[in-house]
Amino acid sequence: MNKVKGLISKDLLGLRELPESDLNLILKTATSMKEIFMRPIRRVPPLLAKNIITLFYEPSTRTRTSFHMAAKMLSANTTNIAVSSSSVKKGETLIDTVKNLEAMGVDAIIIRHKMAGAARLVAENIKGSVINAGDGFNEHPTQALLDIFTMQEKKGEIEGKKVVIVGDILHSRVARSNIWGLKKLGAKVTVVGPPTLMPKDIEKLGVHVSYNIDKEIKDADFVNVLRIQLERQEGGLFPSLEEYHKLFGITSARLKKAKKDIIVMHPGPLNRGVEISSEVADGPYNVILDQVTNGVAVRMAILFLLLGGKFRR
Repeated sequence: MNKVKGLISKDLLGLRELPESDLNLILKTATSMKEIFMRPIRRVPPLLAKNIITLFYEPSTRTRTSFHMAAKMLSANTTNIAVSSSSVKKGETLIDTVKNLEAMGVDAIIIRHKMAGAARLVAENIKGSVINAGDGFNEHPTQALLDIFTMQEKKGEIEGKKVVIVGDILHSRVARSNIWGLKKLGAKVTVVGPPTLMPKDIEKLGVHVSYNIDKEIKDADFVNVLRIQLERQEGGLFPSLEEYHKLFGITSARLKKAKKDIIVMHPGPLNRGVEISSEVADGPYNVILDQVTNGVAVRMAILFLLLGGKFRR
């Protein structure tokens, strides 16, 4: 029984600073984890007695549930902190919260927070592992990793593939993490959306910027459709949802202009009839539910690698 080679850092805070070797290690390990996930009995003992906390300051269904399932399949103990009923409501600071959790014997904290840099702040103040489950408009590394894993699963190597990310680029931490990860693996990334939803100087990240989805979809291998984040907008960024759908929505009519083997992705939750039509969301081009399944495998891989799990042979 040999200890598995882990990641360089004790934490997973983002893909911008993640070495390409660690990126590839996570993706490779996720393949083994998916095999476990697909078994009739989906539990192995590598993280037996490890204590993992999910600390979410923002709503989540897929990410939090996915992490809980991933941890349980590896035999870890999991606890969810409901921020709405915690001491945070009494004025406790983030640092005080995590230090108290650490004192209880926590091995890893999975955190989602509305402020960019929150996960890094926690990582700098505790000895245990910290996994960023989304911080403000900064990064959402595990979503990008499961997106990339799904792409590899469907079309093999990412190098040279054209990936179109369309939608609310300005407010999307998913877009940023995808860009960092895809560029490390040699993909050609194009971002598409209204000018008002495009970050200033986004092209400095090495992506092509376009405002014409019909043009870009023609030779795309993948189109990753981002949710229009109405709750994050201050208003007035485009005339109406109907007009957005007309100009940028992914519809079956629009996909007729694309390659026959184009893959449509979406991190969820979906705004049907806004960024994607129901016909596409439920149609043969999409791999949205595959992404959800792969999210469990990828998060199993991350927990396994960070917490020093061991495979029994």
